[in-house]
Amino acid sequence: MTDLLPDIIGDEIDTDPVRRANWLRSPKTIVGLSILGVFALLAIFGPLIAPDDPTASSSAILAHPSASHLLGTTSEGQDVLSELLVGARDSMLVGIVAALIGESLAIVVGITSGYLGGAIDEVFSTVTNIFLVIPVLPLEIVLSSYLTNSGWVPITLIISLTAWPWGARTLRAQTLSIRKRDYVAAAIIAGDRTWRIVLYEILPNEIAIIVTGFLFQILFAIIVQTGLAFLGIGNVETWSWGSMLYFAQNSDAFFSGAWWWYVPPGLCVALVGMGLALTNIGIDEIINPKLRASLAMTRRERRRAAAPVRVRTVSAREILG
Repeated sequence: MTDLLPDIIGDEIDTDPVRRANWLRSPKTIVGLSILGVFALLAIFGPLIAPDDPTASSSAILAHPSASHLLGTTSEGQDVLSELLVGARDSMLVGIVAALIGESLAIVVGITSGYLGGAIDEVFSTVTNIFLVIPVLPLEIVLSSYLTNSGWVPITLIISLTAWPWGARTLRAQTLSIRKRDYVAAAIIAGDRTWRIVLYEILPNEIAIIVTGFLFQILFAIIVQTGLAFLGIGNVETWSWGSMLYFAQNSDAFFSGAWWWYVPPGLCVALVGMGLALTNIGIDEIINPKLRASLAMTRRERRRAAAPVRVRTVSAREILG
């Protein structure tokens, strides 16, 4: 059994630091993290570098993008670029915080339920199934409709409390599979405590699922927050990409041709989604042993491996000499 443990563990956890550095060779990861890094900087410094006060009106009504207003103005003469930069903080903040809370709940419920089993598994599974059958969007609309004058915190809590069940169910299924592995049995026989087995044997082998769930919950939270604000639910007085779309819709920007008002916030949401998707694919290439092997190959090696094999037929005369 001891001879098999390194091979088993090697299939689950990559301990080679050279292979871990292969993320530098993944263009998907680099592009995805670069996009997310740009929006993270906008969320931090956006309100500081905004050229104007987003609530300040001017005589330039529905002005096209120009040198004075790079993204044009609204129907009240407000600078669209300033609204976009200031709104980036709330949109990104809601996404990241909601994902942290939601994925933390998914990890605690999923891994605890899958590893301990018994009555605890029954209780956690029942709670998870109840949340899964609840219609999420109507529930969020009803709860958010009572928070018209609140900030981003209540909306974040509502989103996180409705986004965790899918991740918990996936982690529970993976934990049920991992706890049957030989290295977990060896840790139990060695007398390791439950918390140590969970932290050192089970949790590291579920990093890929946890990262994927975390990235998905960021995108889910941003889309939900944008959609609720677009519908006028919650506090639309706080600047976000969703509130920009809300005011653009109320002012008939879609029909008046003021594309510079609604395209930038929608494009920002799409770019964040693309950055999260590319990062997720790149991380999967690094963690997955099969995809990591192809990532480690150079471009010339990939071209050589993909080249068709040429087979030359040999006549009987050539064989007989």
